[in-house]
Amino acid sequence: MFFVYAIRSMTRNYIYVGLTSNIDRRLSEHNSGNNKTTKPYIPFELIITESFLTRIEARAREKYLKSGIGKEYLKMILSSKN
Repeated sequence: MFFVYAIRSMTRNYIYVGLTSNIDRRLSEHNSGNNKTTKPYIPFELIITESFLTRIEARAREKYLKSGIGKEYLKMILSSKN
């Protein structure tokens, strides 16, 4: 099982989209500063997770969420939560 996830910085305007097979471990890595890309933006909260049976399906969804229209979709989700 593979997961596509989106996290939001709780201190800055930053959304990160990634792919993993262990969502809890990956979120912990982001929040502990073990990821060079996201370290300046910690702490993070999870916005969404989606599960896929294959890595190929998960990678396609990750690429979509990293695109302009995908980022707009994530912003829409955030605005509906507030």
